[in-house]
Amino acid sequence: MLFNSYHFILVFLPVALAVFVVLRSRGKISWTFNWLVVVSVFFYGWGNWSNLWMIGESMVVNYLIGTQLGRMEPGSRNSRWLMRLGVTANLMFLGYYKYADFFVNNVRAVFGCHWPELNVILPIGISFYTFQALTYVVDSANGQTRGYNFRDFCLFITFFPHLIAGPIVHHGEMMPQFRREHRQWVDWADVAVGITMFVFGLAKKVLIADQFARWATPVFNAAQTGATPGFGAAWVGVMAYAMQVYFDFSAYSDMALGLARLFGIKLPINFNSPYKARNIAGFWRRWHMTLSRLLREYLYIPLGGNRHGTARRYVNLMATMLIGGLWHGAGWTYVIWGGLHGVYLSTYHAWSAWRARRGRASDDPRLAGLWTGRLITFVAVLVSYVFFRAASEAAAFKLVGSMFGLNGFSFASTDIPLATAAWASAAMLPVVWFLPNTHEMLACYQPALEYTAGTDKVGLAPTPAWLGRRLEWHPTVGWALVLAALMVASILGLSRVSEFIYWQF
Repeated sequence: MLFNSYHFILVFLPVALAVFVVLRSRGKISWTFNWLVVVSVFFYGWGNWSNLWMIGESMVVNYLIGTQLGRMEPGSRNSRWLMRLGVTANLMFLGYYKYADFFVNNVRAVFGCHWPELNVILPIGISFYTFQALTYVVDSANGQTRGYNFRDFCLFITFFPHLIAGPIVHHGEMMPQFRREHRQWVDWADVAVGITMFVFGLAKKVLIADQFARWATPVFNAAQTGATPGFGAAWVGVMAYAMQVYFDFSAYSDMALGLARLFGIKLPINFNSPYKARNIAGFWRRWHMTLSRLLREYLYIPLGGNRHGTARRYVNLMATMLIGGLWHGAGWTYVIWGGLHGVYLSTYHAWSAWRARRGRASDDPRLAGLWTGRLITFVAVLVSYVFFRAASEAAAFKLVGSMFGLNGFSFASTDIPLATAAWASAAMLPVVWFLPNTHEMLACYQPALEYTAGTDKVGLAPTPAWLGRRLEWHPTVGWALVLAALMVASILGLSRVSEFIYWQF
């Protein structure tokens, strides 16, 4: 079930929230969370009820392994073996459903075999809930998960606002919130904040992201079918996709946090204006922040991080980003995308180290340095998007070639309104570079959990001073009218099914 569908907005969400409010107001605290498990399972099974067997088996197995690990001495031999078994089981589960056909196709291509494709249907959200279960097993082995019951674990995995496309939550962030039995009333401030974030997200998806998709898709489709987009069409198509994926993921993140807040739950921030980053490391501290956290804490650091010398650090960075790319999809385009970001990060850290040896800051603190870094980062991300979006390596390289003038410098295009798409993309740049994002606009109401990335606190920042208080949200009549207008416009714009980009992972 899509967040941006009539079924969800007009039926599922009102019923789920109404029953929750009634149970909460009558003091049935435990039943409110039981109800959330029920509606979350229904939400997940709506598209394909057979998926419930897979997520159910995953939850039972991981909870049993986690519970047994919680009874063992952390670090003991038996604990380590059981943890490895749990991690292996999760990886095999994910590997079969997501990568089996990818493996078969590559074996056929390399060895000329005639193995038939397995045609495995990828269960929606499997990458997200498998990674959450995997981290639960690892943390159980470290003695961090004792005392959780199966209901809490089920809700931790299936809670519908984050189930399909994140944020990838940590049990320590979620399960304590399921135990706040002292709250026997509905906090209407939560409801107001939740509705606001949901409507902002819905408007971003329907009114902005889906419009840019209409300009980006024809360019990528043309490259896939053998055509060679010109210089202008290539750049405009990729720019349009950059705006599509930005507002699409920003929309989903807002809607996920808003939906959770309607039920009194705070999720961690997962999207924090990544195009404002002045370097590629800053981009990854702002883009899919919970995935970056997971890759850092459960892959990069266990591999050794930066503790074993410069060369090993770059190897660990490359390995982490290649695996992160493959996590996004079973295709070489995703591997190349991850590899590009590994090269970007290694290059940035090498540059920072070179400047540090000369007594300079890693980034030029001057305004010119800020914008130079921001523009270089943005262009590097644009190039990587080609591989993230393209359906094949050949189409991706064809588009990149056009972007760098290898196929001429033509600005002609018959597939999309080139000038309109170019002006629209250019008009969005001040929005993504200067305006506060949703959680900054609602900072006074603490719309999400505070998220700490390394030593940098990323989260509940105040609205930028130069905007004063003009864009801060408050429960006023003016903002109510704005939200009503956005909601009506978004509902009227729901003319076709449009999945979120990250739902395919």
